[in-house]
Amino acid sequence: MEVIYGVNPLLETLKSDAGEIRSLVVANGREGEGIRKILALAAEKHIPVVYRMREELDRLTGGMVHQGVLGIRREFHYATVEEIIARRPEGAEGDLVVLLDGITDPQNLGALIRTGHCFGVNGFIIPGNRSASLTASVMKASAGALQYTPVAMVVNLVRTIDFLKEKGFWIYGADVGGDSNSRVFDGINRLALVMGSEGRGIRHLVRKKCDFLVSIPMKGKIDSLNVSVAAGIIIHQIMRKWDER
Repeated sequence: MEVIYGVNPLLETLKSDAGEIRSLVVANGREGEGIRKILALAAEKHIPVVYRMREELDRLTGGMVHQGVLGIRREFHYATVEEIIARRPEGAEGDLVVLLDGITDPQNLGALIRTGHCFGVNGFIIPGNRSASLTASVMKASAGALQYTPVAMVVNLVRTIDFLKEKGFWIYGADVGGDSNSRVFDGINRLALVMGSEGRGIRHLVRKKCDFLVSIPMKGKIDSLNVSVAAGIIIHQIMRKWDER
């Protein structure tokens, strides 16, 4: 079982048919509109609610900021790569899958999932090692977007890239030395974007598998962005190209 905490992540989980909440724990005296909505949804779905001292919630979340409410749920579900490929969001003009190479910070992973959901990506693919996994911290950082955005965990990103190429995907890697002109996305309907860690970037073997390397034109004295911000800019460029067709 997993613990999920925070008002927005719990609201989105309770709204979703995929929600697996088994019980709720609310801090004594916790009130507010968000809590009232959570309790109303819990009553509608016949989910038991218990009230405990805030210190008990601190213990259950390992001292994380829980906003006075948490849910006990089944472990987070991973999708398959095939499921992600087949899931083109409604209204999307093409298929966009994001592969994450070496994203070990749960906050960054959650922010990436939130960004991808807002822009309509098919889903995310992460490796089984050197990567943050799906946890309550990731759910909270995604503001509930994880509930609607599939994530696959694979043994080997290089082999997964080969599989995506067989399925008609072009592979784009984000790299500081890449092409910064958005024309590089012209005419591509199936696209996989690889984002690396902020410190090391994309690993050499993964970079070699990329068909194109892309970058963001920078004008400041600092030459790097947070990975979720960088991904958002690149994904927005891709979506604009699709909308212009």
